[in-house]
Amino acid sequence: MSISAFIGLGSNLEQPAEQLRSAIKDMSNIPETNVQLVSSFYLSRPMGPSDQPDYVNAVAELQTELDCHSLLHELQRIELQHGRVRKEQRWGARTLDLDILLYGDEVINEPDLIVPHYGMKSREFVLYPLAEISSELILPCGTVLKELLVQVPENGIKRLPNEIGNPG
Repeated sequence: MSISAFIGLGSNLEQPAEQLRSAIKDMSNIPETNVQLVSSFYLSRPMGPSDQPDYVNAVAELQTELDCHSLLHELQRIELQHGRVRKEQRWGARTLDLDILLYGDEVINEPDLIVPHYGMKSREFVLYPLAEISSELILPCGTVLKELLVQVPENGIKRLPNEIGNPG
């Protein structure tokens, strides 16, 4: 059975927009998975340490036959291919970050995987790109995405012109 999954993409090192374009292409090669939609790319301020470059963020919708843990492993494999180094410092600069935001209507709370993503309701760089590709979305908890957009200010994010990753 095919499941719709939403993936948050972010990068602030080594040509971030190119990292995202390449990651979208890599996600299209995940077995039993198709990239359905990709938002525009957005420029956002970094969370955590402010002495790092701004991020380029986007959200992609995938249709997948993989279970959520298998999808997570595939996304982590792509992060590693892009030179991702996991450090102890949270929210530090990185070449590529791929987060499972939603996996159908499932709620998963395990040590290695929390879905819906624990920070998605408060992060403008997730909510605005997500709304661009799924404006009528309702989260598994019943929260309407449009209501979150009213509560979470844009905080200076900027949609990058000519950076739409939609695979068509």
